[in-house]
Amino acid sequence: MDALTKDRLKFLAGFAVYFGALWLMWNTSLVYPLKVFVVLLHEVSHGLVAMATGGSIQRIVIEANQGGVCYCPGGNAFLTLSAGYLGSMGWGALILAAARTPGKWPRVAAMAIGVMVVAVTLFYVRNVFGMLFGALFGAVLVAASRYLPAEGNSGLLTALGLTSCLYAILDIKSDILDRPQALSDARMLSELTGVPTLVWGILWIALAVLVGAWLLRQGLRLAGKRNDGPLQA
Repeated sequence: MDALTKDRLKFLAGFAVYFGALWLMWNTSLVYPLKVFVVLLHEVSHGLVAMATGGSIQRIVIEANQGGVCYCPGGNAFLTLSAGYLGSMGWGALILAAARTPGKWPRVAAMAIGVMVVAVTLFYVRNVFGMLFGALFGAVLVAASRYLPAEGNSGLLTALGLTSCLYAILDIKSDILDRPQALSDARMLSELTGVPTLVWGILWIALAVLVGAWLLRQGLRLAGKRNDGPLQA
C-alpha cells in the first residue's frame, strides 16, 4: 500500500470515528451544546438572507428545547425560508474547511466564530436562555482559540462542523418527513409556493447528501496534497 492510499485511509477512518461517536452520543448532554449552537446558526442564516434581500433582523430567540425563531421581516420570503437548513449545511462545510487549514488558522477560525456568536447574541438574541448560551458558548470558543493548540482547535472545529451537517439532515427528517404538518420552514415555504412540504424535505436532504459527498471528496483531495508535499520536497 503506497503512502497516498494510507493517508487517505487514515482520513476516512478519522472521519468515520468522529461521525460515529457523534451519532452514538447524539442525545447526550455532551453533544447538546453543539446542537443548540447549530440552532443559532440556522436562525442566523435566516436573518442574514433576509438582510441581504432588503429585510432586517428584529430579534432571535433560542430555546432550551433546541427550538429557535428569527423575526426578520422584509426581504425575499422564498430565499429567507430556504436559508435555515441550507445555511446549517453551509456553515458546517465552512467550519470543516477551517478545521483542515494548516498552521495557526484553526485557532484563528475558532476565535472568529466565538466573536461572531457573542456579537450576534449581544445585538439580536432577546431571551434569557439564548443570551446566556450565546455568551458562554462564544466565550468558550474564544478561550479555546487562545489556550488550545492548533490540533485541539482543529478537533473542536471538526466536531462543530460535523454536528452542523448532521443536525441539518436529522432536523429535516424530524420536522418535515416525520411530522409534515408541524410548523416548519418547509411548511411555510409550501404555503408560499404551493409545492408540498414533503418535496422540500426530500430536496433538502438530497442537497445535504451532496454536500456531505463533496466534503468527503475535498477531504480526500487535501489528504493527497498533504502526502504529496514531502514526496516532492
